[in-house]
Amino acid sequence: MTTLNLSFYSAFTLSSLGLAFHRTHLISALLCLESIILSIYVALSIWPIQMQAASPTLLPILILTFSACEAGTGLALLVASTRTHGSDHLHNFNLLQC
Repeated sequence: MTTLNLSFYSAFTLSSLGLAFHRTHLISALLCLESIILSIYVALSIWPIQMQAASPTLLPILILTFSACEAGTGLALLVASTRTHGSDHLHNFNLLQC
């Protein structure tokens, strides 16, 4: 395993652990999700270079597009929930009460 692969795996693992352990605020959960997507994007962008293959550029761009949509939707939900509930604490949200 090269140090480049190790850095991608460690970034993904640390982001996943951050999402699992720091679930108090919605903005911290969104930041952890964004870092997970970023580590996947960088790994998929570097992977064809490591394999000396033709560069399939469609998949990283598709993931980047979904990441931008996820970020926009997450921030819209953050603003809406902060306006209705007064804070972004995740324990204040009850999904059964719409």
